[in-house]
Amino acid sequence: MITGKNYIGNTLSAKGTKTYTTFNPQLNQENSISFVEATTKEIDLAVQLATNAYPQFSGLSGTRKAEFLNAIADEILALDDLLIKTYCSESGLPEGRAIGERGRTVGQLRSFAEMVKEGSWVEASIDTALPDRTPVPKPDLRKMLIPLGPVVVFGASNFPLAYSTAGGDTAAALAAGCPVIVKSHPMHAGTGELVASAIIKAAAKTKMPNGVFSNLNSSGIEVGVSLVKHPGVKAVGFTGSIRGGRALFDLASQRKEPIPVFAEMGSVNPVVILPEAAKKRGETLANTYASSITLGSGQFCTNPGLLLGIKGDALTAFIKNLSDAIVKIEPSCMLHPNIIGAYENNKQKAVSQSGLQVVADFGAGVQSNYARQTVTTVEGKTFLENTTLHQEVFGPYSIVVQCKDKNQLEQIVAHLEGQLTGTIIAEEDELKEYKEIVSALQNRVGRLIYNGVPTGVEVCPSMQHGGPYPASTDSRFTAVGIHSVKRWVRPISYQDWPDSQLPDALKNSNPLGISRLVNNEKTNRKL
Repeated sequence: MITGKNYIGNTLSAKGTKTYTTFNPQLNQENSISFVEATTKEIDLAVQLATNAYPQFSGLSGTRKAEFLNAIADEILALDDLLIKTYCSESGLPEGRAIGERGRTVGQLRSFAEMVKEGSWVEASIDTALPDRTPVPKPDLRKMLIPLGPVVVFGASNFPLAYSTAGGDTAAALAAGCPVIVKSHPMHAGTGELVASAIIKAAAKTKMPNGVFSNLNSSGIEVGVSLVKHPGVKAVGFTGSIRGGRALFDLASQRKEPIPVFAEMGSVNPVVILPEAAKKRGETLANTYASSITLGSGQFCTNPGLLLGIKGDALTAFIKNLSDAIVKIEPSCMLHPNIIGAYENNKQKAVSQSGLQVVADFGAGVQSNYARQTVTTVEGKTFLENTTLHQEVFGPYSIVVQCKDKNQLEQIVAHLEGQLTGTIIAEEDELKEYKEIVSALQNRVGRLIYNGVPTGVEVCPSMQHGGPYPASTDSRFTAVGIHSVKRWVRPISYQDWPDSQLPDALKNSNPLGISRLVNNEKTNRKL
């Protein structure tokens, strides 16, 4: 049952007077349940509970944390149709998408459970003492990763499950041993409360400390700002716009004790289509990219918003085929009137730029909150000179840049902002001829794709979901996969510490049986 209240630790609370509702974009009407925004006192209590829970929770064994994570997954599945129906009513997304995203959310939780249960993720490193070394004896040094402390996670608008309440940021932080406070996204507050209830039930069943998780409602920015500025918070996770992520980053940097903000933000995900590939496979590529641009109404952080090629008959034919294919696809519903409003405004700003030509625009009538897909094209010189054209238009929109030659293509790629992904469409023998362009693209992205589409982010250890700013605030980390846990930890070294008082991961007997780096050798053995 959805109450509209906040979870302050394991207690439902509604002390405030400010309320709001979610919106059903398919029906174009507000949903019936009112949600109560968290007050300053409730924020303080949530942070205090998280602070109190941290010493106990951070010290739990990997087995205990794995039980908790798996229990969360079980409780999410137990929500069954109620969760799916609520998700659809608050997002306008279809049932199949909801079921698939639930599966991804559960899969993420279980993968982190496996990781912490095995234990080697703490990166234990041991350099034993050399007391007879001259001229100076070498001390015994042992290092591992430990959790930062309470983490605030901001729910994402476009992924109500996988990037929100129990999504990747939350799962990674809990796996690390950090209590989590979620600032629920106002567009899917009901979905968020249901998932929060699953986490609270899982915490009770596995005997986690009260405060290991809280879920706060907010219709605006005030609750989020208060959380980021709160001295008890030690790190922040965010998925959303450049404007929002940068604002949080700046707030966190201005604190007396600055804290890290791991924000995954905007990206146009450039796709470079090389001439021979365009000539041989242009029509197939056009159909593939028409589907990718419109997938989920373009509401993916990996949507291909920028296509780059060298002028010629092959690129001209590709543009025509793409234009023909994309207008045959039925438009789909966007997440919220505000989202489609921003899409239309940003699209209009782009198409009003001098030198830009609209080559495809879905012209038939559509339902409220359904987005008309658009493809534009521009000369390479114009694109280079007008950085407005470099900005993301969040939705089913893409721009094809026609470069005059290989040098201009390389120049454009080298001057792009940081991106989550970059794609090279090429025949294999073309890669050698265009190696400078491949190198330039590699320097601008977190994931380099060959002959594919950027939409679709596989959850696995080798996935890098992040990139140079403004794709993310720290390109060294991923927001997807088990290695995302590294955002919520820091290394600590123990020097000449008694073996009996060391963490289990660093003890001579290696009671966890984990892989460790001992005197520069990877091993599971005891010392």
